[in-house]
Amino acid sequence: MAMNIVCFPNCLPPKVLTEILKGGLEKMKEAECLLIGGHTVQDDEPKYGLSVSGFVHPKKIWKNSTSKVGDALILTKPIGLGIINTAIKGSIASQSEIDDAINTMETLNKYAKKAVENNKINSCTDITGFGLMGHCFEMAKGSNTTFILDSKNIPFIKGAIDYANMGLIPKGCYDNKKYVSNNYKLLNKVDEAIVNTMFNPETSGGLLLSVPKNEVDDILMNLKDTPTKFAVIGEVVEKEEKYLLIK
Repeated sequence: MAMNIVCFPNCLPPKVLTEILKGGLEKMKEAECLLIGGHTVQDDEPKYGLSVSGFVHPKKIWKNSTSKVGDALILTKPIGLGIINTAIKGSIASQSEIDDAINTMETLNKYAKKAVENNKINSCTDITGFGLMGHCFEMAKGSNTTFILDSKNIPFIKGAIDYANMGLIPKGCYDNKKYVSNNYKLLNKVDEAIVNTMFNPETSGGLLLSVPKNEVDDILMNLKDTPTKFAVIGEVVEKEEKYLLIK
């Protein structure tokens, strides 16, 4: 169940707020979530979110700190949304890039979760504001392991790398990079735009799954009908000097 949290300025017409609330309600219905009320606050900048409560069986919790050495890392959505949203604000993103970003953001992680819930998942997190690298760091540190990430296998939102090369990097990317700065290492030369995109803050990003390697083929088969791109992006190894290694 959920409650709406809304901040809204007087300068925008009420019909904008109506569309925001209708969109939220549509997603709640899709998520099989009950709306039980909400709070509205006057603010200079529109903001919308949900306060969500739910239940989970204590033996079915996927923790973000229990990766095992030998696991494969699977990402269920492409990354680069903060960069594309910056390009959209600058009115330079193409319609196909906007459509790709919207499709990614509006796809619930419900579908990836349902696709793999009968597989063995050692650890899991969702990729949001701390970016792929920030959340990988959180998982690796919590598990006392090192994650090796293969930059060539990571799926990116259409146009994200091009805009990163143009310097359209949101501030959150640099904040994330500073936060993880002493805990990652490049194993070989990796394009700076790709590295920056890996630190880019995501909006409604996908799941990062840490799974036994003998589960990978079955999980990839189960994910094939989900609406977004997915890929095996790395592996978990014994703890090394750095928590994150990029190749």
